[in-house]
Amino acid sequence: MTTIADSLADTLARQIASGAYKAGDKLPSLRELAQLHSYAKNTVVAAFELLVSRGLVEPRRGSGYFVLAQSTAPKPPEEDAGSLGRAMDIVWLMREQLKTQPDAVAVGDGFPPVEWLADVRLDKYHPKVVRTGLGALFRYGSRFGYAPLRDHLVRKLADFGIGAEPRQIVLTHGANEAMDIVIRYFVPPGGKVLVDDPGYYPLFGKLKLAGAQMLAVPRLADGPDLDVLEQLLIAERPRLFFTQSLAHNPTGSDISPAKAFRVLQLAQKYDLLIVENDPLADFKPTALPRLSALDQLERTIYIGSFSKSFSAALRVGFIACGADLASDLADLKALIHVSSSEYSERTVDVILSEGHYQRHLNRLQNRLGEATRSALQLFDSVDAEVFARTPQSLYIWAALPGVADSLAFAKELLPRKIVMAPGRIFSVDSTQVSRWSRFNVGAMADPRFAKALRTALRRRSSP
Repeated sequence: MTTIADSLADTLARQIASGAYKAGDKLPSLRELAQLHSYAKNTVVAAFELLVSRGLVEPRRGSGYFVLAQSTAPKPPEEDAGSLGRAMDIVWLMREQLKTQPDAVAVGDGFPPVEWLADVRLDKYHPKVVRTGLGALFRYGSRFGYAPLRDHLVRKLADFGIGAEPRQIVLTHGANEAMDIVIRYFVPPGGKVLVDDPGYYPLFGKLKLAGAQMLAVPRLADGPDLDVLEQLLIAERPRLFFTQSLAHNPTGSDISPAKAFRVLQLAQKYDLLIVENDPLADFKPTALPRLSALDQLERTIYIGSFSKSFSAALRVGFIACGADLASDLADLKALIHVSSSEYSERTVDVILSEGHYQRHLNRLQNRLGEATRSALQLFDSVDAEVFARTPQSLYIWAALPGVADSLAFAKELLPRKIVMAPGRIFSVDSTQVSRWSRFNVGAMADPRFAKALRTALRRRSSP
C-alpha cells in the first residue's frame, strides 16, 4: 500500500528529476511542507528519509535537506519527454492526453472526434450569451452556478428519471472539479474509498493526492463484482464508492438493472454513499438504468458534464445530490474557486434552449452506433477478445491475440504514429502487467489504425 510519505517522496523525486530542484538546492523545510499539505511533521520526515535512501538528497545538520548531483543524462524538454514506459504516472498520461498531435492516431483518446462536435458552432452563440445579461458577465456568479442552467438541468435529469430541484444542483468546472469537491468534503487522509478497477485514472490521481486508501472493486461486463463489493464493505467499512454505471471508462460496459438494484441494497445495508459519474450521458439512451434514478439521490451523488457532448473547453459540469449536501458543496466550491464560469454556463444554457441541441444529440448517438459496429467488426476480424459488447460505446476494452503486455505492444505502435492507452494505467495497482487496452471507437475509424494493427499482429505471429 502506498503511504502518504511514499506519495510525497515520489512527488519531490519527480520535481528533482524534472529540474524544478537542481543540485545544491535546498528543499522546503519540514514546517513549510507540513503546513502546505496539512501533513504531520513525522510524515514529511519519513518522505525526506526515503529521498535520502534513494540518493537524491542529503541532510545538513541545522540547515535542512539539499539536492545531490545526479549522474543521469540531461532530460529532454517537457513536451518531448517520457515514453509509454511512464504510463504509470497519472499526471504524465494526462499531459499526453492533452497534447495535440495532428499526424498521430490517438486510438486511446478519451474524447470523441472533433468532427463529431463541430456542428456545435460555439462562435455563433456569443451574441446570444451577451444578450442574456452583459452586466452579470463582469462579476462573480452564484456559488451554486447560473440559475437558468440549473433549471434546465432539472428537466434534463428528469429525462433520466432523476427527480431534483434547482437547490440540489451545483455547477462546476467540469466533472473533474465535481469529483475534487466531493473528495475534499468526504475523504480525510487515510480514508478508505471504493473505486472501479479498471477505472477512471484521473480519479485515482485525485484520491492519491488526498492521501486516500483506494479499495479496488473489479468491474465485470454487467457492473461491479458484487461479491468483492460486499466483502470490502464488511471488512473495511468505506464511506464512498466512486463508480460509472453507464459507458464505463475504460471498459465501455453498462450496469444491468438487476445489479444496479443489488448495489443500492448493499449501500443501504452498509451505510455506503455512491458517487455516480456519468460524463457520457448524452451518448446513451435516457432509459438505461442509473443508480441515481433508482435511488433518487438518497444515497447517491450524481456527477454530469458537457465536455464530451459539447466542448471540453467550456468546462461545465455539475453535481446533483441532497439539498443540504448541495449547499455545503457550494460553500466548499466558493472557498476553493469563488465561483464557476458564468459565461460558459450561459453558453451551455443557450445551446440547451435551442432545438438544435436534440438534433445534435441524435447525430452523436447515430455516429457512435456506427463507429461501435465498425470497431467491433475490426476486432472480430483479428480475433480480439472484447470485454463488453454494447450497441453504442465510445470506449471498447479489448485484449489483442498474442499480446500479453499491452504496454509493450503500445510501444511497438508508437513509431507508426498510433497512440494507445494500455490497460495498466486504468488499474489501482498500475504495476501489474495487463493484456487489455482502451480503444476509442471514433479514432479507430482512421484506416491507418487498422493497417498498423494488422501489420503488428502479423509480425508477432510470424515464426
